[in-house]
Amino acid sequence: MSESSEQSSAKDNKHYRYLVFIGRFQPFHRGHKAVIDEALKRADNVIMLIGSANLPRSLRNPFSVAERAAMIKGAYSAAAAARIHCVALDDALYNDTRWLQYVQAGVKSVTGDLQTHIGLIGHSKDSSSYYLSLFPNWASVSVPSYHNLSATPIRDSYLMGATPTPERTPESTRKVLNDFKKTDEYQNLHEEADFIDKYKRQWESAPYPPTFMTADALIVQSGHILLVERRSMPGRGLWALPGGFLNPKETLFDACIRELREETRLKVPEPVLRGSCHSQHTFDDPYRSARGRTITQAFYFQLKNDPKGLPKVKGGDDAATAFWLPLAELDATMMFEDHYAIITKMVGL
Repeated sequence: MSESSEQSSAKDNKHYRYLVFIGRFQPFHRGHKAVIDEALKRADNVIMLIGSANLPRSLRNPFSVAERAAMIKGAYSAAAAARIHCVALDDALYNDTRWLQYVQAGVKSVTGDLQTHIGLIGHSKDSSSYYLSLFPNWASVSVPSYHNLSATPIRDSYLMGATPTPERTPESTRKVLNDFKKTDEYQNLHEEADFIDKYKRQWESAPYPPTFMTADALIVQSGHILLVERRSMPGRGLWALPGGFLNPKETLFDACIRELREETRLKVPEPVLRGSCHSQHTFDDPYRSARGRTITQAFYFQLKNDPKGLPKVKGGDDAATAFWLPLAELDATMMFEDHYAIITKMVGL
């Protein structure tokens, strides 16, 4: 064996104090378990950073961190489970620096510092695994894909009523899924999954998957933000920015103003509103909407403080209600799609 081959082999067989596995695990399947199995051979401890934490249940993120941790730890003996540390990891869409900070903080909550013997483990199945290259101070351990398993078809089938098979999911996952299926929360998601399935069928004859364009209004006055409660699926009951789809013969800004008027009846003269636009930004995360590829242009309006108080609003059209919320009371667990990320990005929270 050549010297370079010996060095490579030694590196591949390196033992770690901690190996970090980042994922959403929606749900935890045998492909994920194969990575942990390898990590337990290669490290004293495995840190599971469970992503998309502190979000409302949705078709893309139906399971809580506690439920996913139960799937993970329940797949192992008590001794092995004691070496697996499950830590919630918040998303930070459109802000990689903040997300890296969250990852570092999550790891440090287990290790006590970031200088100890740490490595990252996973496999690069697609662009969502790009994080393996974002931590130059930590070694990277790559694990081959296990039968090309993906959580997406398992999750989609389950939400449409199917039961995951033992070939694809551990018993611990199936127990959590079977228990969750008995809840009202599952029934709400099941209804929404059926709605989205029928929605997407409308576009089956299109030569290419459609891309939709929307406009959203972010209105701030005196430390308050204007939100609506969604009347219909998807996201019924969640808080959202006023906004909607672009009409064929209008600009994005005009669409924003129209949707704002329709959904909130905001009592501000239109010339004043148009003159209060501070900035705009495009938000295009490929997974931001269950309805399909949807890009939104968000417009940020800063209204002047008024001693008479906040302008009157009233919910209309797609909004069950419209209301002013103190910025300090923003709650990611109540926000529709990526609207919390849009707000934090544009307002600078």
